Amino acid sequence: MLIKLLRLFPPETAHAITIKLLKSNFNLNRKQPKIYKSLNQTIKGINFKNPVGLAAGFDKNAEVINQMFAYGFGFIEVGTVTPKKQLGNEKPRVFRLLEDDAIINHLGFNNKGSEEILLNLKSFYARKNINEIIGINVGKNKSTQNDIDDYLYGIEKLGFYGDYITINISSPNTPGLRDLQLRGKIERLVKKIQKKQSEIEQLEHKPIFIKISPDLDDEQLRDIALMSLANNVNGLIISNSTIQRPDTLISNFKNEVGGLSGKPIFLNSTILLKKMYSLTNGQITLIGVGGVSSGHECYEKIKAGASLVQLYTALVYKGPKIIDQILKELDELITIDGYKNISEAIGKST
Repeated sequence: MLIKLLRLFPPETAHAITIKLLKSNFNLNRKQPKIYKSLNQTIKGINFKNPVGLAAGFDKNAEVINQMFAYGFGFIEVGTVTPKKQLGNEKPRVFRLLEDDAIINHLGFNNKGSEEILLNLKSFYARKNINEIIGINVGKNKSTQNDIDDYLYGIEKLGFYGDYITINISSPNTPGLRDLQLRGKIERLVKKIQKKQSEIEQLEHKPIFIKISPDLDDEQLRDIALMSLANNVNGLIISNSTIQRPDTLISNFKNEVGGLSGKPIFLNSTILLKKMYSLTNGQITLIGVGGVSSGHECYEKIKAGASLVQLYTALVYKGPKIIDQILKELDELITIDGYKNISEAIGKST
């Protein structure tokens, strides 16, 4: 019922209302999510109770972390956070493609900035449960003069309060951002980040993942794979929203500017994931994102090479109760395939 009511409002307004309701602990008197031993795994020294995470973009300002964990997520990624507060692009900049179970957004890293978000992270961290795994997604300000400096600032400023850090160089909504994925530039960024890590004892062993675009060609994918292997990159998140528009889209909003997410990008993002798993010989941790709205789709990502999976758009159309359903389906699927743990299924379809 609430999901249907929220659709009466423009997308950004509906999201703001959702965050306010969650902050008020609206409808949080629910039973504890079921824990499935079969879905527990340790990745990069972090114990994930299940592989289903909330993608960056929902809780940009780290305001409702506890509330979202109550729905059963195995991990939550906040942000994208930029050093300075940023209003983002002009409105309207978010569009529901109802007929396609998709969203197009042209937000542009709107967030309250690292100073305010740091206070929220500190507040969460003070009461943090050991099983509550949080990632911090960092980006650059649109007006910055030095891209790399913004990422180094974000890591140093916020990194202590996350179990892992994500470097977002793949949003289509910040001019020039995706150029950081190109050969030479991405390696320079990675080396600078690793140097910064080595200088700060608390961050030296902190896993850092890089979130890449679904619009890379095969040569660019190969370059990133080789760079990742050569520089011991901890992991890749595959993938961000796409600027491509599949012919199957039927919504009147299909040609709006921005990144497309949701059901229409499931297939291509999963193919990309499978390619990267093969290119890296399964040696790099991969997180699969894009169009997941069921346990079966989550399982497909894992069999394509993902150790972990994230979702966001599915929450808009199906609500947070979908998480319980996905976890139950996942547990059933691995049992049917004869596995004792989800980790045994990683990459099995490649």
